[in-house]
Amino acid sequence: MKKRTQIVCQHLEYISREALERHQDIIRQYIRRRHGIYALYRNGKLQYVGLASNLRARLNRHLHDRHKDSWDHFSVYLTIDDRGIKELETLLLRIVSPSGNKVGGKFVKSQNLAVQLRREIRTWHRKQEELLVPVRRKKGSAKTSRIAQERDGNAPPLAKFISVPKRIRVRYKGKLYRARIRRDGTILYDGVVYRTPSAAGNAVRKRPTNGWQFWQYERAPGDWVALSKIRD
Repeated sequence: MKKRTQIVCQHLEYISREALERHQDIIRQYIRRRHGIYALYRNGKLQYVGLASNLRARLNRHLHDRHKDSWDHFSVYLTIDDRGIKELETLLLRIVSPSGNKVGGKFVKSQNLAVQLRREIRTWHRKQEELLVPVRRKKGSAKTSRIAQERDGNAPPLAKFISVPKRIRVRYKGKLYRARIRRDGTILYDGVVYRTPSAAGNAVRKRPTNGWQFWQYERAPGDWVALSKIRD
């Protein structure tokens, strides 16, 4: 079984404000100079989510700042380190949208798939229309050839998984090689177009290669995985 990555190492959930005010010395030893995520509640309803590098100081501040009358319970989640907690806070804010948070938060680097979804839906509708009502084009045009390939089942193996061009790469013998999957499913590498991932891989290694395992594609910003996963 794959070991899960740990983020939270200790937590206190739904502790009363009165407990914090009466027993600061006890609670302070748990959260002093500790970083993590915290949440403020009023009558059981989430009001505010935040992060802090010193949770004790931050909670004490909320006893007197603009949030002082907006909460009666709190939770704290102490993290092992501060890597990724800003992204975690942003994720929580975008999901629950607490009324006390004025800013929703932004991801450091995340692709909004809604843009790609709209583009792929438009492409799907256009292809369906062209199959039902063919548009007369000059013989041998690229678009006509592609439609004919799709009808005949002779399209490159990647064609059914690709609607927009994608970058692929591989690090081989210490050198980084880059290529691009074109809209029709072929692969452009070093100025030459290849029909299959394996053919493009052969060009790099100069010997037979399983291109699906050899190449990586960027599934999401910064998330490079084996090209074979595009078929999942």
